[in-house]
Amino acid sequence: MLRSELNNLDLEYRDIGLGLMEINEDNNITKQFKLNKILKNYGLKLVPDHKSTMITKIKNLIRELVNNPGEGEKFVLSAYISEKLNYDYTYLYNLFSSGTGQSIKYYYMTQKVERVKYLLEYEQLPVTEITYMLNYSSVAHLSNQFKKITGLTPSEFKNLKNKRFLQPKGKPDLVVQYA
Repeated sequence: MLRSELNNLDLEYRDIGLGLMEINEDNNITKQFKLNKILKNYGLKLVPDHKSTMITKIKNLIRELVNNPGEGEKFVLSAYISEKLNYDYTYLYNLFSSGTGQSIKYYYMTQKVERVKYLLEYEQLPVTEITYMLNYSSVAHLSNQFKKITGLTPSEFKNLKNKRFLQPKGKPDLVVQYA
């Protein structure tokens, strides 16, 4: 029954055993929601494993930290995460990197850069203000991280954004298709 439901939903899975099913994490969340609804009809439910639960908790902590930083507050990321989740940081680091393929620090850095992009594009804040707001040690530090992740400096990013809005309407210069 379960294999049939998984195939009907076009959900990718690795293993089905007695009381245990392993579905790919990169499946569409809507499909997982539909599966959970179907399972309820049979008196079953999806229960995430400890690893994916901890990864989600780490990601949520980082997103919260990036979106609501204490301005000017200095902290050590590893100590902060370890204290909040009450686990040894080495354990959390290994769990996160084996589950996501990236380090906690790199994930934190990419989330901060995404926040910088948002603040530049939508809030139109100056880089110096963003530097202080997101607790970067200097404008140069922010710029280096930004360029490492995006390939552009914050100024180049702002200019690129402005050029997009200034381009005349009509046929685009370049069309990119993706699946």
